Amino acid sequence: MISPHSPAIETSISRHTPLGQSPPPLFLPNPIPTSFRSPPPPPPTSRSDFQEKMLYLDSIGLDFFSLVHHHPPIISASLHDLKSTVDFLSSMNFTTLELTRILSMCPHILTVKPPSLLPVFTFLLREARVNGSDLKRVINRRPRLLACNVETQLRPTLYFLQSIGIAEVRRHTSLLSCSVENKFIPRIDYFQKIGFSHRESISMFRRFPQLFNYSIKENYEPKLNYFVVEMGRDLREIKEFPQYFSFSLENRIKPRHKICFEKGVCFSLPALLKTSEIEFRSRLEVCCNSTLPLKGSPLWCTNILIFNT
Repeated sequence: MISPHSPAIETSISRHTPLGQSPPPLFLPNPIPTSFRSPPPPPPTSRSDFQEKMLYLDSIGLDFFSLVHHHPPIISASLHDLKSTVDFLSSMNFTTLELTRILSMCPHILTVKPPSLLPVFTFLLREARVNGSDLKRVINRRPRLLACNVETQLRPTLYFLQSIGIAEVRRHTSLLSCSVENKFIPRIDYFQKIGFSHRESISMFRRFPQLFNYSIKENYEPKLNYFVVEMGRDLREIKEFPQYFSFSLENRIKPRHKICFEKGVCFSLPALLKTSEIEFRSRLEVCCNSTLPLKGSPLWCTNILIFNT
């Protein structure tokens, strides 16, 4: 596990801090060990350099052609720079297996030099308040964070999330790599267009920040259409339980709604969707075998309060 003051981070910071600048105040400054300084990269020799890069990347479990397909600039990167980036990440205690996965998911990282990677780690620890012990988990979960610029991407997104009331951004660090203009704002606007006020829309995202991750066309629209047309429910329930969008329409929402409809039973959204299959069936059986009102009764849906979770 990595702590803000672990030897790995302190050493990496001192090694990769640009000359003439002091290390970030979070860490204990160490002198830059000359033994770590790599010699200047030799001039590329087209064919041999190409082959060496292939062999090197293959040695750490990476397919050169797959990487180039997803991020063409790798083909012009020097072997020296590729090794520097991998060595830096290794010094942050990432295993070879973790590096293979991280770099396969986001090849862009290979062309980010250590002096640009270091501010990301510092930002996550100091500003996003990620615990040192959680740092590797955060990167493994969202490798793209390492390819983001702190000044133009990470910090503005952090400020936006905090401005709408998401206090513990460290629990939702994957959102930091998203665009406020292209991803967050259109989703907030969408809920306003279907009838929610700006305050209600913001409240939904504050209550369930992962809502930002879902596609409008592939998630919001089909699930809302089913909710209103087939389930005939009130949109106010969505405001109280935006987690509705996190459940599979085909595998969870439709099957459970249909069986409840057939039985003439109505559960609250949390009781309908959050419970395990065993618990859901058990509650349904209790409801059907009791004297709770069925759909034709004026008291239908009063069991929402009884089965609310």
